[in-house]
Amino acid sequence: MSRYKIRPLEFAGLRTVPLAERGGKVRTEHFGRPFVKGEGVLGLLDSLPRLLGADSFRSVVSALLEARAAGKPIVWGMGGHVIKCGLAPVLIDLMKRGYASAFSMNGSAMIHDFEIALAGHTSEDVEAVLPDGRFGSAEETGRELAIAISEGNRYLLGIGESVGRHLERAADEKFGAASLLREAYLASVPVTVHVAIGTDTPHTHPRLDAASLGAGSHRDFRLFCALVAQLDGGGVYLNVGSAVIMPEVFLKAVSVVRNLGLPLANFTTVNFDFLQHYRPRVNVVERPHVNAGGRGYAITGHHELLVPLLAAALTECES
Repeated sequence: MSRYKIRPLEFAGLRTVPLAERGGKVRTEHFGRPFVKGEGVLGLLDSLPRLLGADSFRSVVSALLEARAAGKPIVWGMGGHVIKCGLAPVLIDLMKRGYASAFSMNGSAMIHDFEIALAGHTSEDVEAVLPDGRFGSAEETGRELAIAISEGNRYLLGIGESVGRHLERAADEKFGAASLLREAYLASVPVTVHVAIGTDTPHTHPRLDAASLGAGSHRDFRLFCALVAQLDGGGVYLNVGSAVIMPEVFLKAVSVVRNLGLPLANFTTVNFDFLQHYRPRVNVVERPHVNAGGRGYAITGHHELLVPLLAAALTECES
């Protein structure tokens, strides 16, 4: 006999309903099917379940195809890991085929891309060099970025254009074609760079001119606002691998555009990342569409898998 004063509920009088009457959100027609050898990328997409992330991925592919066909902008925002995991050639190809009308990045992405252009390698071993203070002290990276940003500021350029302009002549001929900043500059495709003072290693270099850094980044924010304004009525904004900087910059740009009385509705936003963080979810996927139509998607997975898969799907869908 239990010593507790409270007794378990009796379920004898519980009401039940027939399974047919209750129904269900998941049905057999939503199920995936086995992939058949030789079907290709489109066959793979078709074989995925019509549920959750798989369905969202197909919707993202459709949104990009529709935006390109309608001549609407496709803006890629990104963090440094997108460059570090080797995706610049994929993004450059998408740009050349009309699936990227502009790029926006944090300072980390700019640095990694810049080092690839100069030396063909990037991403130092932080644990090995942090103990003696050598982390972030690469001479060429700090010096050449400082020169690029200062020179660009004299011409009233943003950081993205300034660095692309510098790389046109400074990039190593063996590696320049792998630089997103350089290739976008050569194609006259806008790139904006959004820095937070102290987050990036070149900010400690003695040659850095902080005034040029701030002025260039502010110009890029204003340019980014102009890019966001063009998303109205069918454009697509993708946030890939930035958990804080780009989601915050994007939301401020959305507010600026609407504050100025410009229309901004019925566009698509996407967050690609291997973790779904708070800011990308609310600032990119959810908030921009409140009372404004459009749709936001969150796709979870590794960039080095998802971005090439997306690019392959777009390639296969081209007529």
